[in-house]
Amino acid sequence: MNPAPAAAVPRLHPKARLQRDDVRGRDVVLYPEGLVSLNPTGAEILGLCDGVRSLADIVAALEQRYAASGLERDVTQFLDGLAAKGLVIYGR
Repeated sequence: MNPAPAAAVPRLHPKARLQRDDVRGRDVVLYPEGLVSLNPTGAEILGLCDGVRSLADIVAALEQRYAASGLERDVTQFLDGLAAKGLVIYGR
């Protein structure tokens, strides 16, 4: 599977949803077959996947928020891993 291009627009698959699990004290992605527990960074990335922002926009927002650079590879790998499970889809 090739990495998503910077212009791709990621969003959660309609069958999945980002939710706070108060029992576990963390954010999770719920889907019909189960759930994926997220660390705070993963939850923040998915929170930016609104079907409007491009991958490049998401990376830029995170780099600005954390005064960091070079996050594209990590963000892309995270989202592509969820896309391989059918939990994230790309538009455009």
